[in-house]
Amino acid sequence: MPDLLKPHWFQILLALSRDEMHGSAIMEEVLERTEGAMKLWPATLYGSLRDLEEAGWIREVAPDADAPPEPGRRRVHALTEAGREALTAELRRMRDLLDVARDRDLLPEIG
Repeated sequence: MPDLLKPHWFQILLALSRDEMHGSAIMEEVLERTEGAMKLWPATLYGSLRDLEEAGWIREVAPDADAPPEPGRRRVHALTEAGREALTAELRRMRDLLDVARDRDLLPEIG
């Protein structure tokens, strides 16, 4: 497991932490959650999904039976246990950095 996740990998894992999603939904959630600061262009998104699947952090799943039919084949992705562990490790690393910033009074407004 890497010491630091690529920012777009982190955002994808975070999106999948709530529910299974197809690529366009991941792209939209990340764009909305980051208030437009991170746009996952298709080449970045689908290359990252491939890399995350190869790492064993996500897997392709069958779409819900009650999902509305859509043109083309949408691949739905889910977080694996290893992916959840990678996400948790990254969140802990971020928390530890935030603790240092608080200790140094760099972010007094967030307690």
